[in-house]
Amino acid sequence: MPGRWAWALLAAGVAHAAALAWPLPGPVAGQPLPWLQWLALCVLAAGVRRAPSRAAAFWRGWGFATAWLAATFWWLFISMHVYGGLAAPLAALAVLALAAFLGLYTAGMAALLWRWRRSGPWRYALVFAAGWTLAEWARGTWLTGFPWGAAGYALVDAYAAWAPWVGVYGMGALSAGLAAGLVAWGLGRLGREATSPQGRLVGAAWGARIAAGVVVLALGPVLWWPSGGVWLAERLPAWTAPAGDMPVALLQGNIPQDEKFTPGVGVPLALDWYETQVAEALRQLDARGGGLVVAPETAIPLLPQDMDPAWWARWLARIADSRSAVLLGLPLGSWTEGYTNSVAGWAASREMYRYDKHHLVPFGEFVPPLFRWFVAMMDIPLGDFRRGPLGQPPFEWNGQRIAPNVCYEDLFGEELAVAFHDASGAPTVLVNVSNIAWFGDTVAIDQHRHISRLRALELQRPMLRATNTGATVVIDHLGRVQAELPRLTRGRLEATVQGRQGLTPYARWAGRWGQWPLVGLALLVLVGARRPR
Repeated sequence: MPGRWAWALLAAGVAHAAALAWPLPGPVAGQPLPWLQWLALCVLAAGVRRAPSRAAAFWRGWGFATAWLAATFWWLFISMHVYGGLAAPLAALAVLALAAFLGLYTAGMAALLWRWRRSGPWRYALVFAAGWTLAEWARGTWLTGFPWGAAGYALVDAYAAWAPWVGVYGMGALSAGLAAGLVAWGLGRLGREATSPQGRLVGAAWGARIAAGVVVLALGPVLWWPSGGVWLAERLPAWTAPAGDMPVALLQGNIPQDEKFTPGVGVPLALDWYETQVAEALRQLDARGGGLVVAPETAIPLLPQDMDPAWWARWLARIADSRSAVLLGLPLGSWTEGYTNSVAGWAASREMYRYDKHHLVPFGEFVPPLFRWFVAMMDIPLGDFRRGPLGQPPFEWNGQRIAPNVCYEDLFGEELAVAFHDASGAPTVLVNVSNIAWFGDTVAIDQHRHISRLRALELQRPMLRATNTGATVVIDHLGRVQAELPRLTRGRLEATVQGRQGLTPYARWAGRWGQWPLVGLALLVLVGARRPR
């Protein structure tokens, strides 16, 4: 990838990452920038179209994707170096190696799409959107998947009205197709190839340009007016209906990550703070008729059998005397049955509810084959956790069906949608518990907020997020932030959330077939585009 295209595509990759959540201080800090994401895709589409060979298209796609992904999740360096003790050069190399490996999906897509480099705007738009979708889906699925940084998250506001129909991958496909079509229309060879000897455009070329103009007018403006999609989503008929209000209290302990698992420091701090905060939250919620308290992932970093029996007895007795319910992140299990990263739930006169994390984090919660040597180089409380089943039942309480998910599980919309296969038992409220303290005070917090917002939009369900350091936030069924605690502070967020019932089109098809309808459509587009004009 020599020459000016190298620098242009590397810069476009970094811009694509920044578009997910602007990482620099200023008026748009932490916000998605859809226009920047779209411009970056325009550069990629032009680079692939102008590549002199299939190999050049591959290298151009790889350079773009490696820069994009490294600039998206660079904060993994903090977890490996600052908290894991891995030498800085090795930690940086590990991040770059992961980005380069995951970038191979986009590189393969670019090499495949080079075949249609001379296509008109409609065909190039369709094949580019299809190829981009397949690459995004493969990256988010194969080898357990790591879809962090998918293009659609930059469109959480701009394409909000599309989310309940096509989900995050479909939103990314719309943006990619718009970018590629406009590149083929304005910068491609269509104008020169479709002119008569007198230099006038033939009718077919004019028709293609007019049709492309209609698409640009329909989809383009919201990219430059980020709140346009939200404005439209608010005015379209909702797919879901209210299912009752519920007072909530979300806890953010802000326990320092380097002390969190230390027996004499972070553990007693967590036990004392969460016990006090839960007691106070229960009193206030009971005065309002009862509500839900949520504490973050591994808020108590101990197994129940390893806790002080007096502390545990006080905890259970306080909930038994309350009119409210509590969800708490903690490990469960034993040496014989294995351990799980779990959410436990309690309400008066009820047995303990249990949700076990299904989608585990490679290296953090399980060690991939042949990589134990890499884990041994770091001093992080890693372990091989046991995986919970997919589609676990929700926590039913006070007329609501509350579905927990842990940490980056809310990246996998198709997995959350499994619980919506049966409309009568579908969750009315989603709850994410996380600990992003591993990545410091970085844009990872903002990126994860937008991920949760998009899940709320896809399924039209409110999302409650209780985290250790942020973003602890209440998100409504249209992806709008209703309330949020300042990041890296210790506090309790109190709000009222409205549960929802009913199914969006995305919940219907993704709940039954996952992402396969979208993948199948993309494959059909590529197969159909191989036919002669």
